[in-house]
Amino acid sequence: MTTTLENPALLGWFRGQQTPEGWFDLLALIVDGMVRNVGELESQPFLRQMGIALADQYPLPASETVGELEANINAQLARFGWGCVEIDTSDTDLTLRHQALPVSRVEDQQSRWCHAFCAILEGLYVRWMQGQGGKSHVTVSRERLFSLSDVQFRYHNPQ
Repeated sequence: MTTTLENPALLGWFRGQQTPEGWFDLLALIVDGMVRNVGELESQPFLRQMGIALADQYPLPASETVGELEANINAQLARFGWGCVEIDTSDTDLTLRHQALPVSRVEDQQSRWCHAFCAILEGLYVRWMQGQGGKSHVTVSRERLFSLSDVQFRYHNPQ
């Protein structure tokens, strides 16, 4: 897997903004340790809960349109330094393409971090959608990994 940022100078800039030394390193070690201790699959529910808790702490304002929803989400993501999202609609679901996810500076932890961070985003997005009137049975799930920093999620009814 690669990052979408092929330019080393640009990648360095993003890492400096998104993954400050110390705090990010500690967080990455905690997540890495948790995944190694309990397993990737077993850690997913907890990480989703953390995303839900974060969304509860930082709720979105009410959105009247999909464009407004996208703008409100991007305002929060910018606040966190977590990249940006583009939302596309269909008759049955929404796709959320999240780009410029933070990427771990430690190469052998990048894939594990990406998968863990995606679980956090699943919880964050599902709670934000519920805050906009979404039903509790509708889920957000990772649909496609374009790269370590470019992931597509799907908001849909799994039935």
